Amino acid sequence: MAYEVNGQTIAATETGYLENTSDWNEEVAKVIAAEEGISELTEKHWDVINFLRSEYFDNGGNQPMERAIMKAMADKWGEKLKSKDMYNLFPRAPSKQGLMVAGLPATTRKGGY
Repeated sequence: MAYEVNGQTIAATETGYLENTSDWNEEVAKVIAAEEGISELTEKHWDVINFLRSEYFDNGGNQPMERAIMKAMADKWGEKLKSKDMYNLFPRAPSKQGLMVAGLPATTRKGGY
């Protein structure tokens, strides 16, 4: 699989995750999101994406579970969140689809809230 971004082909795995994290940029994120049925990346989407990327690159490859993502975003946004709030942003799971849009590898964890 591959994504076409501004005339450039970006290699991805069969399931849609980038093969090389350094190929990611905001334009790539928008293309991946569109392929995933997310028509617009809002400020809240970018908050989640930036959190996931920061955790991965600044915290030894950490890929947070949904509970950790939800807690971090509740702190950032100053509001109590429900799981549904995160799934409204990333319908196929913030810890999976969010990682994909963020240009990060697929999680190796099994399940987990």
